[in-house]
Amino acid sequence: MNDGKGALLTDLYQLTMIQAYLARGKTGTAVFEFFMRHFPPQRGFLIAAGLEQALDFLETLRFTRAEIEWLKASGRFSNDLISYLEDFRFTGDVDAMQEGTAFFADEPILRVTASLPEAQLVESRLINLLHYQTLIASKAARMVLIAPDKTLVDFGFRRAHGAEAGVLAARASYIAGFSGTATVLAGTLFGIPLSGTMAHSFIEVFDSEVEAFESFARERPEHLTLLIDTYDVEAAARKIVTLARRLADAGIAISGVRIDSGDLIALSRRVRQIFDAGGLRDVTIFASGGIDEKELRAMIEAQAPIDGFGIGTSLTTSFDLPALDCAYKLQEYAGLARRKRSAGKATWPGRKQVWRRHDADGRMAEDLIALEGQPREGERLIEPVMRGGRRVVAAPKLAAIRARAAAELQRLPEPLRALAPGLSLPVRIDGALEALAAEVDRRLEQREKNR
Repeated sequence: MNDGKGALLTDLYQLTMIQAYLARGKTGTAVFEFFMRHFPPQRGFLIAAGLEQALDFLETLRFTRAEIEWLKASGRFSNDLISYLEDFRFTGDVDAMQEGTAFFADEPILRVTASLPEAQLVESRLINLLHYQTLIASKAARMVLIAPDKTLVDFGFRRAHGAEAGVLAARASYIAGFSGTATVLAGTLFGIPLSGTMAHSFIEVFDSEVEAFESFARERPEHLTLLIDTYDVEAAARKIVTLARRLADAGIAISGVRIDSGDLIALSRRVRQIFDAGGLRDVTIFASGGIDEKELRAMIEAQAPIDGFGIGTSLTTSFDLPALDCAYKLQEYAGLARRKRSAGKATWPGRKQVWRRHDADGRMAEDLIALEGQPREGERLIEPVMRGGRRVVAAPKLAAIRARAAAELQRLPEPLRALAPGLSLPVRIDGALEALAAEVDRRLEQREKNR
């Protein structure tokens, strides 16, 4: 999905910089890398996501006639820039980590190698796509680790920050291990299993709760789940027991019930007792309503008899951490390594590779950030995905990306799987990369002295 196909979906300074680049002949090959700087205490790892949408953006990026006319009419831009953008195509190379890969601070998950104007123009939308899905996949992964044997469903579209965000959150959470989504368009576009029940308004429309339950059951008998907290949860559960017998005569089975409010631990226990006593041991209990990691963990630790959870606002907004400290920075231009030296935001120069070592049990032990082209011990994480503006391999199936994420979560060290705050995987900087950084610094200092 890419509703944001407009080429003007960018920051103004991208266009003004490109105009200056063209005027000064700065069109040599540039290398930019996308990475996350400092991890906050509540994130010991992240899950890479959004690459497929990023590659789709790069392959299809064009300026329409209407967009070109707007640029002309604005009076902001030179004729040279307008001419350049009229025929714009992304013709560069991209190397990246596979979606579903766990990664850590300062590790590039995507590298763009292209002419400087091309690499600069695509920055804003690439960050937009990669940041959001990585943010949500990483949030969802935490919930999957807390409740590994439970059904987790994305319920967050209505409070997502925009339509695209809601749909892509469904994709990102499914990659991380969620079972499905309530967002129909996400099911249509990505083949994600759809899940849903009913709203309280449906119950309120009818004169009796039983009438509402039975009307819904006879219209939608497959995978039937009924909402039981509109009025009194325990009373509704008893009604379900009686109704189940009548529906059984019509060949309709109640699959589950949903509780959306109240003390979910206490209510689920009481409902489970009522169902078991009434012979409905196979009817599942699904909970929703403002659930985040804290509430989810409390219910799991209390062994509440809840089979699945609908996760809404806390997922699609990544409520506890709504943004990551990400960056897309120039690391090389015209054959020379470059770096930013700002306090607290210094970067490692050059084209880089990430090598991962595992221990004897197959768990992640250590990552090494090294220069590309200098093989080191371990698993190589960054691979070619685009050459000359075209994908080099077919887009992987979402199921394969999901399987990779599941394997990555299994390979995390136990403290990270337990979501221990303030911990992360050791990440070392290769000596040759440190030497290159020192060389770049000396070159910059020498240039300043010669001015």
